[in-house]
Amino acid sequence: MRPSSIATALAAALLLPAAVLADEGMWLPSQLPEIESAMRASGFQGDPKDLSDLSKPPMSAVVSLGGCTASFVSPHGLVVTNHHCAHGAIQLNSTPENNLIANGFNAATMAGELSAGPGARVLVTDRFERITDRILADARGRTGRAYHDAVEAASKAAVAECEAEEPGYRCSVVDMYYGTDFDLVRQLEIRDVRLAYAPPDAIGSYGDEIDNFMWPRHSGDFTFYRAYVGPDGKPAAYSPDNVPFKPAAWLTVSTEPLAEGDFAMLAGYPGRTFRHRTAAEFADQVEWQLPSRVELMTALLDAVERGSAGDADAQVRYAAQVASLKNTLKRARGELDGLRRSDAVAGRRAEEAAMAKWLSGQPDAAATRADIEAAAAVIASARDTRERDQLFGLMQAQTQLLGGAMRLQRLALERGKPDAERESGYQLRDEARIEAALRQAQRRYAPAVERAILAELLGRHAALPAEQRVPEVDAVFGTDAATIASRLERLYAGAALADEAERLRLFAAAPAEVQAATDPLMQAAATLQQADLRFEGEAKARAGELLRLRPAYMRGMIGHARSEGRAVYPDANSTLRVSHGRIQGLQPRDAVSWSPLTTVEGIVEKHTGVAPFDAPQPLLDAIARRDFGATVDPGLGTQTVNLLTNLDTTGGNSGSPVMDARGRLIGLNFDSNWEAVSASWKFDPRYKRAIHVDARYMRWIMARVYPAPQLLREMGLPLDEADRQAPAAAAGR
Repeated sequence: MRPSSIATALAAALLLPAAVLADEGMWLPSQLPEIESAMRASGFQGDPKDLSDLSKPPMSAVVSLGGCTASFVSPHGLVVTNHHCAHGAIQLNSTPENNLIANGFNAATMAGELSAGPGARVLVTDRFERITDRILADARGRTGRAYHDAVEAASKAAVAECEAEEPGYRCSVVDMYYGTDFDLVRQLEIRDVRLAYAPPDAIGSYGDEIDNFMWPRHSGDFTFYRAYVGPDGKPAAYSPDNVPFKPAAWLTVSTEPLAEGDFAMLAGYPGRTFRHRTAAEFADQVEWQLPSRVELMTALLDAVERGSAGDADAQVRYAAQVASLKNTLKRARGELDGLRRSDAVAGRRAEEAAMAKWLSGQPDAAATRADIEAAAAVIASARDTRERDQLFGLMQAQTQLLGGAMRLQRLALERGKPDAERESGYQLRDEARIEAALRQAQRRYAPAVERAILAELLGRHAALPAEQRVPEVDAVFGTDAATIASRLERLYAGAALADEAERLRLFAAAPAEVQAATDPLMQAAATLQQADLRFEGEAKARAGELLRLRPAYMRGMIGHARSEGRAVYPDANSTLRVSHGRIQGLQPRDAVSWSPLTTVEGIVEKHTGVAPFDAPQPLLDAIARRDFGATVDPGLGTQTVNLLTNLDTTGGNSGSPVMDARGRLIGLNFDSNWEAVSASWKFDPRYKRAIHVDARYMRWIMARVYPAPQLLREMGLPLDEADRQAPAAAAGR
């Protein structure tokens, strides 16, 4: 690290009051007292200090699902999230004969709730502690891989110490401002998660990819889980003897009307944003990464379609993967359009020029500039192998059997080391998740589809220049289409790993037995692992240098921003964040104006009877009867569906509770508008909006369309006479 004077100056700058740009900001709960005036100006009625305390409601009710967000809404562990976040669990429990994706699901009693799978988790954050000095103590003075390894070793030690304090908790170390600071996060890890209620896909995904990222929207994107623990109240794997978890707090669902201009606040676990990246990285995103992602996702979707053609069972097995690929594809297209529309690259270059001018008058400016230039060189070096790295990563990430074989081989390698020296993701604490993934592979795999996916990726790999190709990939699969096809046929013909029992046997086997396995896929994985380890070493050396050098860039950017009174918050990194703003419409272009509330009339207008606009008949009948009951909007005289706010969100915020000025639930976040998909890189207040399911629509569906009065009562929601008489029928009646 550079002399402490710069770090001290940065720490002081972070404590200065700063203006908030529009409603921009994914704030750490601990930062909220600093922006109290901005929150009150938006209409917040509580005390921001309460929001910074993770042991108090409403923050203690907000949980992570490990990729999505959710919240407790009853004292009996009932959890609400998005339908698309639960899609994997719904698919896991579906068969061609009982397709819960199409029919929906409603457990009339807790005894009828279904396991969301061995990998499902509800994570409750209860600690967020800054430990920067501890993490960097041994890293200072090192470079490259040595710097990375020192940070990793210190992080593992902190995690191990944290998890040893009390069983049932999962801890992690996260870096803020790209290596400037490090925080220890502790989360209660609930491992028995069950599906309680899901509307049919024709409600939960109404409009599907056509409407994805679009407004006006009419999607009932909500589902209910329940969290279970052992009879002793501690986290435990699924068991019929488990009991509902008793959360410390849960959100109350608002029963009051909403209107444009009302305060709105969102709490959740946004995945990644890149707003503090360099101009060169912005340019790479626009010029290469997003265009290549669009092409690859399109090709993979075509491959899945080819592999599953005419096979209804395979189509069910790959439903969740297809949904993920479609979402990634459309998001990439929208992000590319948005970054070009806002001229984000030029804007970032201008910001860097202004920062450089400001930096010239600061202490240690020369040393800071030297680190910034060195970081730029490291970033540029990754371009040499980016095509190779992307394809090789997808070969593992988009496959079940090959990916599982590589996990088994890597686990066998790591089990030969002391636990503290194992690779992150393969320690003892991670083995339950690995086992869960191996179990679930059976329901998300069809040999013809996996072969089609790999054929697509391998064909692209074979077309790379010779110096970029991976020798181990060539050795296993060949370099021409005919050889690739024949070798894939041999690898997957009667593959032993297709049997769950065999995967679990190898999971439990001694390392030597795994490494000596004769299954062709296991042998292929052993060969490919050599490349994986080599690339991992290269990546860690780069990552170590960037952890060491990026803080200089952050010091410059943060210092310059604060000198102008602008707010600073760390890029999202899957930690708990809060955004605040208002219910607000949008004027996306000349002569176009969108109101912030949609209604059921829009469902009827879009209905064609053909997916994705195939509204179920019970929904159409209820709309025709104008059977709205207590959830009718008094101003509009009809039932609302979705609402629009100017809240700052990104991927990972799916399922995040949207709350009113008093912390009551008014909706669930599930999407961004097309004009603002690029907000993960650049926030533009002219266009940034977030799309939510109106809680009143959820209540109405559960009261009058696919009734679940038992859940409404559990949430303490009023039932009128018609609600009480509605049958607690299965959602797929």
